[in-house]
Amino acid sequence: MESSPAVRTVTAVVTKTISGAATPSSTVRAPPQGGILEGANPSHYDPKNPIVIFIIQAGIIIIFCRLLHYPLSKLRQPRVIAEVIGGVLLGPSVMGRIPGFTAAIFPAAAMPNLTLVANLGLVLFLFLVGLEVDLRYLVSNWRIALSVGLAGMALPFGLGCAIAWGLYNQFGKDPGTVSISFGVFMLFIGVAMAITAFPVLCRILTELKLLTTPVGVIVLSAGVGNDVVGWILLALCVALVNAGTGLTALWVLLTCVGYVLFLVYAVRPAFMWVLRSTRSLQDGPSQGVVALTLLICLCSAFFTGVIGIHPIFGAFMAGLICPHQGGFAIKVTEKIEDLVSTLFLPLYFALSGLSTNLGLLNTGIVWAYVIGIIAIAFFAKFLGAAFAAKVNGLVWRESFAIGALMSCKGLVELIVLNIGLQAKILSTRTFTMFVVMALITTFATTPLTSVLYPQWYQKKLESWKRGEIDWDTGKPLGGHDDSLHDSLSYNKLESQKIQRMLVYLRLDSMPTLLAFVSLLGGGPQKTVAKTHPFLEQTSSMSKGTEKNGESDPAFEKPKRPVQAHGVRLLELTERSSSVMKVSELDVYNAHDPIVNTFRTFGRLHNLAVSGEVVVVPESSFANALVTRASEAGSDFVLLPWSETGNLSEEGVIDDNSVLQKLTTSSYTSLIHAALEKASCTTAVFINKNFGGTSSGRERSRLRRAYSSVSIRSNKETIPAAPIADRSHHIFFPFFGGADDRAALRLILQLAENPDVTATLVHYEVDDEFFEEEPSLSPIISPVATSSAAKAAQPTTVAVAQTSRERDSNFFAALRSSLPTDLASRVMFESIHSVKPLNDVLDRAASEVGQNPKNAGDLVVLGRNAGMKGLRKKRTHREDDTAAESSAANTLGVLAERMWEGKFGASVIVVKAGVRE
Repeated sequence: MESSPAVRTVTAVVTKTISGAATPSSTVRAPPQGGILEGANPSHYDPKNPIVIFIIQAGIIIIFCRLLHYPLSKLRQPRVIAEVIGGVLLGPSVMGRIPGFTAAIFPAAAMPNLTLVANLGLVLFLFLVGLEVDLRYLVSNWRIALSVGLAGMALPFGLGCAIAWGLYNQFGKDPGTVSISFGVFMLFIGVAMAITAFPVLCRILTELKLLTTPVGVIVLSAGVGNDVVGWILLALCVALVNAGTGLTALWVLLTCVGYVLFLVYAVRPAFMWVLRSTRSLQDGPSQGVVALTLLICLCSAFFTGVIGIHPIFGAFMAGLICPHQGGFAIKVTEKIEDLVSTLFLPLYFALSGLSTNLGLLNTGIVWAYVIGIIAIAFFAKFLGAAFAAKVNGLVWRESFAIGALMSCKGLVELIVLNIGLQAKILSTRTFTMFVVMALITTFATTPLTSVLYPQWYQKKLESWKRGEIDWDTGKPLGGHDDSLHDSLSYNKLESQKIQRMLVYLRLDSMPTLLAFVSLLGGGPQKTVAKTHPFLEQTSSMSKGTEKNGESDPAFEKPKRPVQAHGVRLLELTERSSSVMKVSELDVYNAHDPIVNTFRTFGRLHNLAVSGEVVVVPESSFANALVTRASEAGSDFVLLPWSETGNLSEEGVIDDNSVLQKLTTSSYTSLIHAALEKASCTTAVFINKNFGGTSSGRERSRLRRAYSSVSIRSNKETIPAAPIADRSHHIFFPFFGGADDRAALRLILQLAENPDVTATLVHYEVDDEFFEEEPSLSPIISPVATSSAAKAAQPTTVAVAQTSRERDSNFFAALRSSLPTDLASRVMFESIHSVKPLNDVLDRAASEVGQNPKNAGDLVVLGRNAGMKGLRKKRTHREDDTAAESSAANTLGVLAERMWEGKFGASVIVVKAGVRE
């Protein structure tokens, strides 16, 4: 049976296809899938698979910029400096001179993809800048912000327009530019000269601790206005370049104005309604709200891009309309800032460096214009802002600091220059000239401000403005009588009691801090029984004689309360959200739950309390505490030891971390720095179940439960009974020295609380136990003789003996003059000791921890004893051959041994102030 013609035709086609595919000469093959295993070159640009070369480019840029930022960060320079310098080094100026480098790593065909990702990052970054700009600063300080900002823009803008004439005629015809009118070119150069880098400015102010000072507030307020006006002028310039005619430019500007009004009066109210409906202002943005926010940003950038203005202007406006209530702007920034700052921005600013060619600055006239551009950009901004600040009543140094800060160009200047390069307003040569200007002015801002407005001058100026010192001499107005400073009787110690104290507030130590601080509030005040307000009014009308309970025999005039100032430290990082927290400290101070807890608890326990949140770099925690204590006039600083031993408050507290908390170096370094720098009496509190905060609880066991869940954890909460015995017992070994005397004064003030008992033991030890204190140096007669050298040794012994006698007299005088109400709760004792370390530990074991149901016992130690005498003594002991730990060097050997012992008591180490 023969097949039909159709079947024969199909069979022939299939046969031909199969045979053709099977022939070795066939050229139709699938692309290689083995990559480098099949010999593919990963650096070769493939338009169908551009991700490989992009990863190579991004990796090189990020690593290069990070390596450069490390040494520059030691000079307190912002990261943008490293990113631009990294781009310059990778570009034609340096690495581009290596044959084949640019063609292999940055081929021209692959640059559009790198530029696309960088521009997306730029749009998101300008959105973050808009979030960071808080117009409330501008509104609250509008007068001085307007004058400083206007003068700081007008003068450099005018001089920039002047130098633009020379630049236009000298370099206006360079390759890579389009033919534009001088007016547009002049406008762009004026904007480039007048702009101020607001984001970098925030970081510099925070780094120099100026953000909350008058200088910082003025610069921040003027910077906000400068930034907004600068972007508006830039949008105008780009619109004029992109528009074919003047009428088109007018329509573009009118459309832009209408769009801004639409954002403010239509989009923002609708967005606020969504945020309130979803409780995003109270609880933070959800994933859906973050997506909506980014969509608004991208849509806004799209619109300003299609109407002829750069997309970054729309992104900036989208960030500007986002609310700051409830920290919403900060929380949105936290969601996206890391990706933008670590990936996108380095790519963008490295592209700026790749477009920079220092080889084009090859003639004298070019370098003359470079110097002229730098001089106008810096001095015009500096002088304009400085004189405006001086007119507003600031002193010259403050005015000069404002001028130096306002001259910072930073990354905003580079964005403006890149826009000019893309719009072909600037040639590569002119672009390079302005990049050099931006780098130099940004690099000079931090060191110049530090020289013009140093820390010592800030403190002197603040004291002078408060009327505390004479400006010429620097001495306090009104003397202080220090004759009673070393008074011996108890009654004369009243003037040396703690009146103002600063407390370092930590989340992990709050229960302990509150329990200890309440002791300084004294005992509970006697109060009159309250009656209903209506009944009280009726009673007062009938009696008419008793007023405010003063006739009640139980009424007692309250004593002057101790002033307690709580300081909570938050770490300042390079993230934008961290800087935004600094700029919104007023909100944090008012609503921070830890500070408010301290305020409420203190007021309920007879303390006059205040509190604040301070955002500083982690390395400046100790300086921040010492500075705040000095500014507040504190005579006592209380530092709790971290329950985990770490600086971070977010660590998980477990039994192992509590036991090892003295071994961590990070927190030990903080305490050591604070003790060395503090000028007032400072105490370190190491908690061990003080106030009933037990750290060693029995681990819960799993129990089997027959229900819908087969096995569950033991989540049954056993309520803790109230503390029936609120007493505290204090043990204090007194050896002598300034630290021990300060510790003894602290104990006697704590003992005024009726719930506190104390045992004070004076350990009389041998002479070699002490090291000579710096203040007890040998006294040599000014009338020196040939026998002065022989007399030096007896003089030293006499002074040391006088110091020991003074300590003994101090202890004995307090013992004999103790008031009756304290005599029943405070016991003094003197003991001669040959082995003081062992004797103290043995006595502590019998003194503290004997009543496990009370509110916690204390062992108070003077830092000098552990740091000097005991360390010297330990070197003669056979069982103490191991090197001392960092905790022993910071707190003293005795404090370390006391903590390691199973005494069931917290430890307080006291260091005296410089006047003790």
